Amino acid sequence: QVQLVESGGGLVQAGGSLRLACAASGRSISYYAMGWFREAPGKEREFVAAISRTGLDTYYPDSVKGRFTISRDNAKNTVYLQLNSLKPEDTAVYYCAAGSFGSSWSRSIYDYPYWGQGTQVTVSS
Repeated sequence: QVQLVESGGGLVQAGGSLRLACAASGRSISYYAMGWFREAPGKEREFVAAISRTGLDTYYPDSVKGRFTISRDNAKNTVYLQLNSLKPEDTAVYYCAAGSFGSSWSRSIYDYPYWGQGTQVTVSS
């Protein structure tokens, strides 16, 4: 079983950048596809990015494509999410997640059994 801890959130002005990190322990993340999700107050948890176990494939919804970049360092057992050109609507708690499934990635929260506690990202206008 893998445990996940996110870090790197904070308050940033619109147009700014943040880099989130998700440190894993208990098992190597090389066994898992990894995803980032976010949850804003009053809204459902939303898919933000996913990366395959090898890191060769990445996936983003249109809302963040070109602004966010997911990456992984299996040797450091860490996954990253680079957030650029941030907008106030990106304000949310950001969660990383790990899952093992047949395809190389998934945007469904139900395919990820392991979750971190989240890190708050607040973008001011």
